[in-house]
Amino acid sequence: MDKNVIPLYYRIYNELRNRILSGYYKDGKLPPEMELCAEFDASRITIRNALEQLRREGLISRSKGLGTFIKKFESEEQLTKLTGFTDEMKGRKVTSKVLENRLVNIPAEAQECFGLASGTLVVLLKRIRYIDEKPIAIESAYLNPSVDLRLLNVLHKDMEKESLYHFIQNELSINLAYAEEILEVTKLSKDEANLLGVKPGECAILRKRFTYTDTQKCIEYVLSIYRGDEYKFKVVRK
Repeated sequence: MDKNVIPLYYRIYNELRNRILSGYYKDGKLPPEMELCAEFDASRITIRNALEQLRREGLISRSKGLGTFIKKFESEEQLTKLTGFTDEMKGRKVTSKVLENRLVNIPAEAQECFGLASGTLVVLLKRIRYIDEKPIAIESAYLNPSVDLRLLNVLHKDMEKESLYHFIQNELSINLAYAEEILEVTKLSKDEANLLGVKPGECAILRKRFTYTDTQKCIEYVLSIYRGDEYKFKVVRK
């Protein structure tokens, strides 16, 4: 299509959109309106129409007297799929740092689902999960060895490089059927905030997940804390 047929505001919107998505503006802020007017040889109304289109898309936010800011791209997860963190973030660079990988006493909230008595030893795999090198979540996975003793092999694996769900499903050939999840809003403790690189007391998402095999046995209890400013969940109902 002849570019002269396309409205000027839309051409400016499209150029700015491409710049935003490519990371052109390193400081996370667009130039002032008057600078954009001069750059694109356009009126202020035309520039404002282009910026409004970007705002509607959720790419920018505007603050009177402060300027136009590029919104952070949040990680998004659909809650209708039974997958691990690595698969949830497919297409992004996912890395992990192991904080703990050892046997611990079963937490009280997992005793009934695991069908184990207080004091029974289970595997705790605690990791910081990163997306594109930014800490996003603290994940504590408790594994139930009574479902399959081979789960103890996690203790000898490099879980900074391996996916827990790939290990369970591919190496052990255990079929995961469904999960029950609880989401809550919480505030980060000082230690949690330090691990996630934010201020103590900031809001976060607390996620509790009980995962079951196709034989109706609870194989894991996962307690995850996600940064509220970098993560969101999406529920699709059909």
